[in-house]
Amino acid sequence: MINLEQWAEIRRLHRAEGVSIKEIVRRLGVARNTVRSALASETPPSYQRAGKGSLVDAAEPEIRKLLVVDARMPATVIAERIGWEHSITILKDRIRTIRPEYAGVDPADRLIHLPGESAQMDLWFPEPRIPVGHGQALMLPVLVMTLTFSRFLSAVMLPSRQAGDLVAGMWQLISRVGRVSKTLVWDREAAIGGKGTVTQAAAAFAGTLATRIVLAPPRDPEFKGMTERNNQYMETSFLPGRSFASPDSFNSQLAEWLPRANSRTIRSLGGRPIDVVERDLQAMTVLPPLPPVTGLRNRVRLARDYYVRIDANDYSVDPRVIGRLVDVTATLTRVIVICDGRTVADHERCWAKHATVIDPVHVEIARGLRSTFSAAKRDRERLHHRGQPAASVVFRELPDYDELFGVDFPVDPRTGEVL
Repeated sequence: MINLEQWAEIRRLHRAEGVSIKEIVRRLGVARNTVRSALASETPPSYQRAGKGSLVDAAEPEIRKLLVVDARMPATVIAERIGWEHSITILKDRIRTIRPEYAGVDPADRLIHLPGESAQMDLWFPEPRIPVGHGQALMLPVLVMTLTFSRFLSAVMLPSRQAGDLVAGMWQLISRVGRVSKTLVWDREAAIGGKGTVTQAAAAFAGTLATRIVLAPPRDPEFKGMTERNNQYMETSFLPGRSFASPDSFNSQLAEWLPRANSRTIRSLGGRPIDVVERDLQAMTVLPPLPPVTGLRNRVRLARDYYVRIDANDYSVDPRVIGRLVDVTATLTRVIVICDGRTVADHERCWAKHATVIDPVHVEIARGLRSTFSAAKRDRERLHHRGQPAASVVFRELPDYDELFGVDFPVDPRTGEVL
């Protein structure tokens, strides 16, 4: 077998200088058939060692039988089924090679993002547990939004994953940007589209903003991989070395850090998000004049204990509206209760669980009402014990009603019965 230099020299002599095959054989001292093979080959010669076979060769037919039944069967299960007693690495390499023949190939296209086209939404759950009061520390969700064209990043910590809190978080991030993308990309988050269709709360929010919510296909992380990578970026660049005393502390530190994140150079973008975001904004949709309906909402009849429950916490209400319908609204920061257009409770929202939030004014009003009720009850009981009727009742004779309505029935004078 000739080497690369000989192959190149043979082709040069014959094609460039017109040397005959016989003369090339004489000059280079190689066989005639070798010269002819070099001239016929359009690719350089390469040495390939003959394969010695593998331990997996004998087991490959059994592997293929199992892949026909279940193309996604894990290699460890296959090893158990065929009684594999050798290295699992060589078995996995062979399965990885032949599995696409049965499972097929799912290529991921490289997307081209246009200005103002979409924003990817996702929930990130940072590991540190945040103190929320009442002796509790919880792992809280962070809503992350990434504008796909400019890679502009924004995020905010939320008290829960309920629909009202998610749309409130989206509105907060979108209103900070100043405009809304034509589509908002979400995964199958339960409160947004866990069953494969957009929930009513999310659809109402999107309709108010004149945008559209697009749900990612199941088990397709590449569909919104941009914001998934931002989650990892915040995990490694924002969290290390930080401590948080409350959700407000987390959000304030995050707000200070985000401008630095948007000022970094992104290789795929060829620039910084802060320098490109203006082009994104110009292609977006303007925000509506009135904000969308967000937050947690409920209407209940206020019970005797004058507390309402929302997001697993109890909040006191003015007891003077006991028995009446009240509207409860929980924003990301406040819990407000309204009765007939009048605010009867306004509390800072508690992010803990199973807590009781009390307004001392409500307790004082309840004490006064209870004292008044008790005094009135004692007065009624005192009058009852003295034998005095609570009210006098006038009784009339039956003939008075006959005369009033002009009724005259004949009566038997002997028996007094009506004839």
